[in-house]
Amino acid sequence: MDTQVLLIHVLLYVFLPLWGLAGFADWCCHRATRIEETSGLKESLMHSLMGLQVGIPIIVCLLFRINVLVLLICLLAWVLHEAVAHWDVHYAAPRRRISIWEMHAHSYLASLPLYMLAMIMVINWPVVVDLVTFAWQGQLQLVPLDVPHGGERYLPYYLTFMALLCVFPYLEENLRCLRHALKHGSQHS
Repeated sequence: MDTQVLLIHVLLYVFLPLWGLAGFADWCCHRATRIEETSGLKESLMHSLMGLQVGIPIIVCLLFRINVLVLLICLLAWVLHEAVAHWDVHYAAPRRRISIWEMHAHSYLASLPLYMLAMIMVINWPVVVDLVTFAWQGQLQLVPLDVPHGGERYLPYYLTFMALLCVFPYLEENLRCLRHALKHGSQHS
């Protein structure tokens, strides 16, 4: 197996599942600290936003050829994710206890997107060179892969895995926080 294929397999079968597991661990910590009664809906919505900020580039990278446009999407999403992650902790810290387990989950949730982005850039080094030298001609459209990374079956399995570990739990968190805010007339601003 050549190095590029090996790195893609590490992304698909190690880093992407770890990101989902870290997200689930983080959700468990939010539930344990009764986020709906402390930092509330505002923080919960930040968590959903951060999931989208990493989830969208993941889907784009799985379905489309890596080019300058895809790298720009990934870089922008990573920068915005980091900004929201900082805002999230700044907002939550004075309102609720952030356990050592949650801090560990955050370390994975912050570092894995950076590691994935770095690995994608290493695998696609000529595109990185095109990006930084502004050789963008012909690279500003989404070009579908003939076969998605991981094959035809990977994406449905991964999306199911993420729905069970992250999408449904965070939707539950949003609804729990919304119900609490509506019942108590507060959104913890």
